[in-house]
Formats: sequence, C-alpha cells, structure tokens
Amino acid sequence: MKKITVIGSMSIDLVVSASKRPGKGETILGDDFFTTPGGKGANQAVAAARLGEKVQMVGRIGEDDFGKEIYGNLKNNHVIVDGVEPVTHVPSGTAHITLSEQDNSIIVVPSANNEVTPDFVKKHLEALTEGDIVLLQQEIPSETVEYVVEFCSENGLVSILNPAPYREINKSIIEKVDYLTPNETESDEMFKGDLDDALSAYPMKLIVTLGDKGAVYHNGKEKVQVDGFKRDVKDTTGAGDTFNGAFAVALQKEYNLEKALAFANLAASYSVTGMGAQGGMPTLEDIKGEWNV
Repeated sequence: MKKITVIGSMSIDLVVSASKRPGKGETILGDDFFTTPGGKGANQAVAAARLGEKVQMVGRIGEDDFGKEIYGNLKNNHVIVDGVEPVTHVPSGTAHITLSEQDNSIIVVPSANNEVTPDFVKKHLEALTEGDIVLLQQEIPSETVEYVVEFCSENGLVSILNPAPYREINKSIIEKVDYLTPNETESDEMFKGDLDDALSAYPMKLIVTLGDKGAVYHNGKEKVQVDGFKRDVKDTTGAGDTFNGAFAVALQKEYNLEKALAFANLAASYSVTGMGAQGGMPTLEDIKGEWNV
C-alpha cells in the first residue's frame, strides 16, 4: 500500500488566550495558558493519521523534554516515527501562539527544525516508491523544500507544498510541485496579482484555501469553488494543517480534485472546534455523519 510521508516541522506550542492582543509596549492580563504538540509538519501528519492512512513523519527534534513529548504524541497518534531523529546541539522547535478575537497570531522558533537538511531527508526519500505522497510546509530550510520537490518530480512521487509560513518560492519549484496550497494571504504575496489570473495560470495545481468559505482552484476551463463548512470556532490554529493532511488522505483514496477538496474542507471545519492545533482534528468516525467513509 502506498503511504503518505510528511517532511517538515515539529514543535511544542505555547498558547495564551486573551480578550485582545497587546499593543506595542502594552501589558494585558490573559485568560488561559497551555502547551500542546504542534508544528506544521507534525500537525499534518497527525491529521492524516487520524483519518486512517499510513503516515510517516520525517524531521528533527531536540534531546529535551519537549522532544520526548513531540515523539510520544506522534506515536500515540499512530504516525510512523522511524524518520524522526534527535539533535543534541539545539532544542526542539517552539511556537508562541496568541488566541484572540476568534483568530490567532504566531511566532515560530524553528531550532531543531533547521536541521531538516537535504542530506538528512535524502535517505528517507530514496526509500519511497512511485506514487507515494510527500507533504511539505515551510518551517524547514528553503533548500530542503526545493530539494524534496525536485526529487519528487524526478522520481514519480506526488508532492504537496503548503507554502506556510510564506517566503518567496522559485518559479521552477511552483512548476515542478504537483499541488500548491496557499491561503488567500499567501497567494496574494506569492503571485502579486489577481487571484483568477493565478488560478488559471496553474490549473489543477494551485489550490487557494478560503477559511470557512472552502477552497478554490481552476479545472482548465473555469474556476471552481468548493464550499466549506461553518462551525462554532474555539481555535483556528491548525485548520490549514488539517486541510492539507486531509487533502493528502483524499488523494491517497484516489478522489478527484473537487471531491478531495470537499473532504479536506470538512476535516478542517472540525479542527476549529477544539483547542490547540491538534485538539479538534477529526477521525473518520467523527465525520462519518457528514461523509460516506
């Protein structure tokens, strides 16, 4: 059976909630604080694994308590951890998250995630077989992202790049990746122009997520919007990661693109109903009432 491999970041999220965000030089009282496993790579791996697929994680953690927590959480969610290796000279990655006004703002400190180098990922890529799906984000070095996309293109692997957090991407990488999944803000920064023009330039490749409005792509003839699902929002952290993990699962199930995006939208809508990046990520059992699984 083909599998999904996530190459990317792992971290511990340090989350504070407050009624508003502090202004420059301002101190305010918060409402709550908690820590939880996160990192876009780990989030995507957990999202896909909870939906029943065979998922491997490839990345680096520190030899510290956070690293042990990250590793244990992946195992508890049935993610294959053979590709998760510790480093001794830097700590595990962290993300510092403020929840306020039904949205979030995040500062990411990559630390061990910067050690996810081309040399490190090479052996894991070479163990994959044609048709396997590789899911990427941008909390690891840009040269690694480029190396992985090029390797996938040359070896018959299906690549999905979620360009978050946004940084400039070489046009050659956009051409070679199979699926590119920015949100609206990332798409605006990437293409610096009209959304319709960008979608039509990359049919069946560029998928722009629109929050609870769903996602949009171009099918080669026209723009197609796949509607989302509205939920009572507790925490939007991890919704995009859930979308990408679920999208990989849908491709593994050989859904067509429109159906795959509907499945991803549904999973992402559940994710905002729990606290923390992974707190609301659904299982197949959770969504069976709204999806014929």
